[in-house]
Amino acid sequence: MAAATAPPPPAIAATFSALLRRHTVRPIYARCVSSNARSEAVEPESRSGGLRGTRLQEAVPAGEGRSRVDAWISARLGGGGVSRARVQASIRAGLVAVNGRLVSKVSHMVKGGDLVSCTVSEVQPLRAEAEDIPLDIVYEDDHVLVVNKPAHMVVHPAPGNANGTLVNAILHHCRISTFTCLARNSTGDECPDSSDDDTDVFDVDQFTTEDVSSEVRDALVRPGIVHRLDKGTSGLLVVAKDEHSHAQLAEQFKLHTIRRVYISLTCGVPHPNSGRIEASIARDPNNRIRMIAIAGSGHRYARNAASRYKVREVFAGGGSALVEWRLETGRTHQIRAHAKYLGIPLLGDETYGGTKSLALSLLRPRTPSKYHSGLSDLISKVDRPCLHAALLGFKHPHSGKTLEFSCPPPDDFTEVLAELQRVTSADGQNDGLVG
Repeated sequence: MAAATAPPPPAIAATFSALLRRHTVRPIYARCVSSNARSEAVEPESRSGGLRGTRLQEAVPAGEGRSRVDAWISARLGGGGVSRARVQASIRAGLVAVNGRLVSKVSHMVKGGDLVSCTVSEVQPLRAEAEDIPLDIVYEDDHVLVVNKPAHMVVHPAPGNANGTLVNAILHHCRISTFTCLARNSTGDECPDSSDDDTDVFDVDQFTTEDVSSEVRDALVRPGIVHRLDKGTSGLLVVAKDEHSHAQLAEQFKLHTIRRVYISLTCGVPHPNSGRIEASIARDPNNRIRMIAIAGSGHRYARNAASRYKVREVFAGGGSALVEWRLETGRTHQIRAHAKYLGIPLLGDETYGGTKSLALSLLRPRTPSKYHSGLSDLISKVDRPCLHAALLGFKHPHSGKTLEFSCPPPDDFTEVLAELQRVTSADGQNDGLVG
């Protein structure tokens, strides 16, 4: 079942079109539409069932430099359609040994001469239930599905969110291969990796099942999910329908060849109007649900993160801005943490300082009093970070063709945007569109 997407107001559509015109158009380009129709039929490839139970026993070539064991195994099995997440699941399940000794860390380093033995873990039974939840389908064929995720929908089941997720909806919509990972023990000596509002493709969350040994936390089920968006983030997300597609898309994310553009409304305006942020991201030791951006690389668990931003429109004399983001990496809450690092938290992002009170304190002094009541009422209704995944481009995992999709933001975002534009233009301020 597909949900209809209402067209944005003309002023918003013009803004969105102007933003997208600044990007090179790819060979295939689709606006956000609601359709169950299949597109671009591609000849299916013959696969061997994901190499379930296949064994690898091979020596690392002499003279080869040090590398992570999960990356080394994945490079040798990836051609068979086995995802790196599946390799990591095998490691954590005790199915990988180096020089005869079991290894439990996916980051274990191997070098020339080491003998690596691996058995690919079996795909576990699916634990998520199919639910009849409307999906806004932008594109679909036999191998991939592109959806426009609404705000407030969790991507995959996790503690406290076992139902009502995108995965539950996908399972009802179509049959899909099951991909499993093992949940990393958060009390271990490595900081848990997490995927971002976009990606770190090989991350897992703490979602366990009951049929588990005392030594190993059991499988996390994320059928087809290659990347994810935060619960509060709306916009485009690609889902793989088979393990080969999952592995190929995961590799594109790893190599940063996926094209992603986000738009946001911010509290304040960044200076300069465009730039590149390179600030590592780590878990905030004082708040485990929040990340912090850190200059330099001194933090033990910090992971390199880089974002590019550009101001597209300034409102109310600098009280807010429409900012475009492009990700070079994909870390947990990367845009949100980098926005806070710049001193311009996303409007509505209470976790990262983009509170209603901050937004009003910046907007009210810069706008005529006749607009204060309307702004206050509108801002009070904002219940999520104003962040939208507006554009997504990737190479089709089977045909190799470049696909690109765009989707305007939902009503809650456009209502705030329209009011900011109205206040700015009515007051005769020289803000408006930037460069």
